[in-house]
Amino acid sequence: MQNLMMKQELNSQDLHMLATEMDKKKKSTGATWLFWFFLGGIGGHRYYLGRTGSAIAMTLTLGCLGLWTLIDLFLISGMIRKTNEKIERDIITDITLLKNARNNAASTAAV
Repeated sequence: MQNLMMKQELNSQDLHMLATEMDKKKKSTGATWLFWFFLGGIGGHRYYLGRTGSAIAMTLTLGCLGLWTLIDLFLISGMIRKTNEKIERDIITDITLLKNARNNAASTAAV
């Protein structure tokens, strides 16, 4: 919801830039599931999603001998969604900062 409100302040050029950056940076659902299937016991999918702390814990405990890996079967879709929402929010923030910097530079040059 927060991302939606932030997107309303963007023009079409900014939205295009957002879409381009999201295509580059978003985390793939298929890749995440493959990491879970082949490397789930050592937290491979969590490393991929940027959840390094819990990934290290999974590695050290071998996914609590598979139990944690099984629980992630039900949590992984939400983790992917939240990670991609965070990536999108970060990109929107960067675009907004870039726009503000350009506006400040233009107003300073005009003076």
